[in-house]
Amino acid sequence: MKTKNYQNGLRDGIAVALGYFAVSFTFGMASAADGLSIFQAVLVSLTNVTSAGQFSGLAIIAAGGTYIEIALTQLVINLRYCLMSFSLAQKLNRNAPHWHRYLMAYSVTDEIFALDASLDSPLSPAYHYGITSVAVPGWVLGTLAGAVSGNILPTFVISALGVAIYGMFLAIIIPPARKNRTVLLVVLSAMGLSFLFSVLPLLQKVTSGFVIIITTVAVAGVAAWLRPIEDENVKNEGD
Repeated sequence: MKTKNYQNGLRDGIAVALGYFAVSFTFGMASAADGLSIFQAVLVSLTNVTSAGQFSGLAIIAAGGTYIEIALTQLVINLRYCLMSFSLAQKLNRNAPHWHRYLMAYSVTDEIFALDASLDSPLSPAYHYGITSVAVPGWVLGTLAGAVSGNILPTFVISALGVAIYGMFLAIIIPPARKNRTVLLVVLSAMGLSFLFSVLPLLQKVTSGFVIIITTVAVAGVAAWLRPIEDENVKNEGD
């Protein structure tokens, strides 16, 4: 069963790896342009695995910012991963040893979380590791290729590569949204709330990291209150 779950993770992770390669390629090129060595760029991707966090951190480094600025920026932008980890901890197979939580936390990203959360069955650590086995190398190798390539590619190619991650994410969320009306309403509500943050003057002052956190908590909280998922054990006991 563990082998099967791992293989399923490998299969599902291929699309993530391809998208990650495209986006991290751009990060590698930006790192080279801002003065980071190839080793430094690869090390950043290997230890962070977060596009928004890495690009914002790179901007601070290029501007000569302090460690405190970088730390606070990363805290705000990546705080949403705590929420994702809490959610996956509830979905994790009850028989899985606790130490898996620490290993899995390393590679909890938006796309990997979406795949983990979309499972109809309890989450197996083997499935998560299968995704990680191809997704993280895709992210790191993309950074390596971009850093080596430098500024060779034209601007329009770089822009096209940057759009790939969004198409990949749509491919992940559309299938479950088509099957489940609640998921569809959650997705549309999150989009609507995010739109309000981008157009209302007062809400525009909220940083992108907190926008994601507020949207996630608000939409998920309301959805859990109005349309809670029935516990199969409780349901069986009631029968």
